Amino acid sequence: MLLTEADQQSQPEKILIAAFEVISSKGYANVSTRDIADKAGVVLSQLNYYFKNKEGLFKEVVRMMVDKYLHEIEETLKKEESPKEKARSLIKYFTEMLKYNPELFRLLYDFTGLALWSPIFSNLLSDLFKELSDMIEKYIVNNFQMKELKGYSTKSLSRLILGSMFGTGIQVLLDYDEDLPEALNAIQILFE
Repeated sequence: MLLTEADQQSQPEKILIAAFEVISSKGYANVSTRDIADKAGVVLSQLNYYFKNKEGLFKEVVRMMVDKYLHEIEETLKKEESPKEKARSLIKYFTEMLKYNPELFRLLYDFTGLALWSPIFSNLLSDLFKELSDMIEKYIVNNFQMKELKGYSTKSLSRLILGSMFGTGIQVLLDYDEDLPEALNAIQILFE
C-alpha cells in the first residue's frame, strides 16, 4: 500500500497546514479552533495537546509563513547575477504571488494587523520585515551602483522598497482592477 503525502505528515504538521489553509481562506477573526480541527481531521483536544492554546497554534502558523516567505524570496534573489536582475526577480515574485497565491499575502496582512496588538506576533512579524529588508539590502541595494543616496542609508532604501511592495500588494488585493505589473514595476525606477 502506498502512503500519500498527507499520510506521511505528523499530526502537528497536519494541524499547521490545516490552520494555514483555514486562516488564509477565512481570516484570523473568522476562524475557530473547531474549524481547524475539522480541516485537519483531528479531535479538538489535539490542538491543545500540540500547541497549548489558540495563540500557540497561530504563533506556529506565523513561524511557518515567515519561513516560507524568507526561503522563497532568498532563493529568488540568489538566482540572478546583477542587482537590477535581482530587483526584477523580486518584483516578479511579488507579482506572481499576488496573482497565483493571494492567500499567502492575505494571511501576512491579517497577522500584521494582529501583530499591532500582540507582543508575541509583533516580534515574529517584526523579524520577518527586518529579515526581508536585510535581504533586499544585501542582494540588491548594497551591490547597486547608485550615483548618490542623498544622505539616506542602504537600510532606509531597502525598507522603502519593501514597504512599497507590500503597500502595493494591499492595494491590489483590495482593488482587483489595479494594474498589478505596472504598479510593482514602477519600483524599478529607483534603479534607473
